[in-house]
Amino acid sequence: MSTFQPLQTALLELEAAMKAADLWRMPTPDAEAFASQQPFCIDTMSLPQWIRFVFIARLNALMDARAAMPAKCEVAPAVAAYLQQEKTPAHHQLLIVRAVEKVDQIVTEST
Repeated sequence: MSTFQPLQTALLELEAAMKAADLWRMPTPDAEAFASQQPFCIDTMSLPQWIRFVFIARLNALMDARAAMPAKCEVAPAVAAYLQQEKTPAHHQLLIVRAVEKVDQIVTEST
């Protein structure tokens, strides 16, 4: 079975969860921000910016190209820590973290 359909569905669920938590609407980072060498572009973007403009965008590009997925995906722990630190309401934390865990699982199991 192809990984692409379940991954596409999981990414749409993540987008919906972020929209519900009001973490989707934000300015696009400057081009220089994408050149960061730090994990999650932590020095140039907020984590929600990275999720929207890097993580989701790259996974969509891989799917569009029918390319191989990364060997391992473990984004959920960073997202959980960020949302807790930002005091995001618990129900939004739960929905977003679950959505990211699903993406992590699909990508990791695709190899």
